[in-house]
Amino acid sequence: MPDVSVAIPVRDGGALFAEVLRALSSQTVEHELIVCDSGSRDDSLQLARAHGARVLQIAPERFSHGGTRNLLVRAALGAHVALLTQDSVPADERWLERLLEGFALAGDVALVYGPYRPRRQASPAVRMELEGWFDSLSPDGEARVERLDERERASLPASELIGRRGFFTDANACLARAAWERIPFRDVPYAEDRVLALDMLRAGYAKAFVPQAAVIHSHTYTTSQQLRRSFDEWRGLREIYGWREPASPRHLLSRLRGSLGLARVTLAGEGAPVARRFTALAAVTRQQLASLCGALLGSRAERMPAAVRRRLSLEGRAGFVPLELSDPTGPANDRSS
Repeated sequence: MPDVSVAIPVRDGGALFAEVLRALSSQTVEHELIVCDSGSRDDSLQLARAHGARVLQIAPERFSHGGTRNLLVRAALGAHVALLTQDSVPADERWLERLLEGFALAGDVALVYGPYRPRRQASPAVRMELEGWFDSLSPDGEARVERLDERERASLPASELIGRRGFFTDANACLARAAWERIPFRDVPYAEDRVLALDMLRAGYAKAFVPQAAVIHSHTYTTSQQLRRSFDEWRGLREIYGWREPASPRHLLSRLRGSLGLARVTLAGEGAPVARRFTALAAVTRQQLASLCGALLGSRAERMPAAVRRRLSLEGRAGFVPLELSDPTGPANDRSS
């Protein structure tokens, strides 16, 4: 069997899932394809099987972000398991090859991930948000390895790992099976990928970011959806890191000015016509205001009734589940079996 498996959870993947499968069929590295379907009503199952996938099936109520990925990795045969979502399309035929090269950067690398690129139809606001974030992870475009030293593993607060050092996404990633067998995903309702990265880092493993291993992955949200997406994200940051977004006018204005300043520089550098610049800056302003509002609400979600949290959540999630991340190998916060 190939040394690497590609694992994808899916439910009603539609046309984008078909694009993912076509992109995988042209990869330069031979791989096993394994898919876990949680109740698709479209042709996702038939598509997966037509592309040679081994298919697992679970009931919709059994799906969880961490638990389902544990199920996939456990069933995979490869020593490395690459992870995608049903709408993350490998950007070229060397996507998997480049992810695997990340493990050669250092002997302790257990996680490798790559960036998202916006879809062709993505708005300027979405494009600048994605490009700005992933460019910040490696300003020189070179692969980067992150790890914690021995002192940090024992004492560094989780809140110190919110940014680049702790970031990881399983929408475009690969993990070493041997490391996962020691540190699997936790069965958490949100941000299972960031929790896995923190657990791995605290256990002494390193993670690598490979800018050339890109996928096409972006979403277009209405202003309301942007607020609700931001609510989910910042609730997750509160649950995982204990982070609460500052509510001071100075902080909020600073964030807004920073985003608009970056947008102006980007649009000017592209030589965008004046009318297009105004339209794009208005869209960025709307997006940022919605994001800031969602951030303020999400990072204070523990104060809200469950019904309000459900209403504000794009995922419809009512809960608030703070995590204890100080001991990744201990009994707290059970992992999915």
